[in-house]
Amino acid sequence: MTQSAQEPAFRLPDDTTALKVAVLGAGSWGTTFAKVLADSARHRGDDGTQITLWARREAVAQEITQEHRNSQYLPEIELPSLLTATSDLNEAVRDAHVVVVAVPAQQVRATLLEVKDALDPAVVVVSLVKGLERGTDARMSELCAEVLELPPERFAVVSGPNLALEIAREEPTATVIASAHEPTAALLVSRTSAPYFRPYTNTDVPGAEIGGIVKNVIALAVGICDGQGLGDNSKASVITRGLTETTRLAARLGANAETLSGLAGLGDLVATCASPLSRNRSAGRLLGQGLTTAEVSEQMSQTAEGIKSVSAVVDLARRVGVEMPISEAVNAVVNGQLDVRSIAGLLLARDLKPEGPQ
Repeated sequence: MTQSAQEPAFRLPDDTTALKVAVLGAGSWGTTFAKVLADSARHRGDDGTQITLWARREAVAQEITQEHRNSQYLPEIELPSLLTATSDLNEAVRDAHVVVVAVPAQQVRATLLEVKDALDPAVVVVSLVKGLERGTDARMSELCAEVLELPPERFAVVSGPNLALEIAREEPTATVIASAHEPTAALLVSRTSAPYFRPYTNTDVPGAEIGGIVKNVIALAVGICDGQGLGDNSKASVITRGLTETTRLAARLGANAETLSGLAGLGDLVATCASPLSRNRSAGRLLGQGLTTAEVSEQMSQTAEGIKSVSAVVDLARRVGVEMPISEAVNAVVNGQLDVRSIAGLLLARDLKPEGPQ
């Protein structure tokens, strides 16, 4: 049968389908999102959904499956019995309707290449990743399109004020699920809605991605302010001007500026910059206290995406002609090109002019 130009290139599962979902990455956010999926299924009375977590280490996979715990990343949390885990990556994705990517940004390409041949031809890929690939400056939507030849209607990104431990504790939060194909976002919203987790649809994928990426860099800057003993005026100024930087870059990449004033922009930025649970703010605080990037990495048990992605953010901004002085200053500190004691004056280093994205 000939497919019309208006029809999607694949058929979405309907609301009665028992989905098989693979979540790649058993860190705090991957494990928490798998819990959200399981709790959503339980809330709907859906006992047919299968949710499989992929963990790199077999011991972690066994603990999740047998003890319903992930003691390294969510030690307080009892996981739903619906969750199972495996250390076999291809087994995790086999026959999955939805594959959720929750590995660090610099590992996404290798992970996708490894699973490419095992994926269902109609799979929907969901990114929880908030980083750019260094060397290419690629967002995760672009990586999936390149490596998997994935069309836009089979990709979605989750972005918002989503600190994993708070969600795992079932503290209420909202988020955005963005896909260029609104029915894809709507399907995922229906399968992730839980009493404590409220997703909203959006079709602005670049806006949701850039909001989630750059807020990590701004959180590093706020953490640096903390580490240097600077006060709330300094931090509020960095957050506000950081949102302006983020919006300028997103708009240049075709995003809707309004996305950056919502959950995937301002909401995520506030949570990441304000919370002691934020890995990027914690990493920035250590940088502000004078530790090197290598020393910070040794102390962090999980990846601070801002440290890994800031050079790519700055490179992308330069390439498209967007001024991002806060990101430039943070990048110089992270790369050892600037003494952190000199950063305060650079965080707001723009020519004197009216406020706003001139």
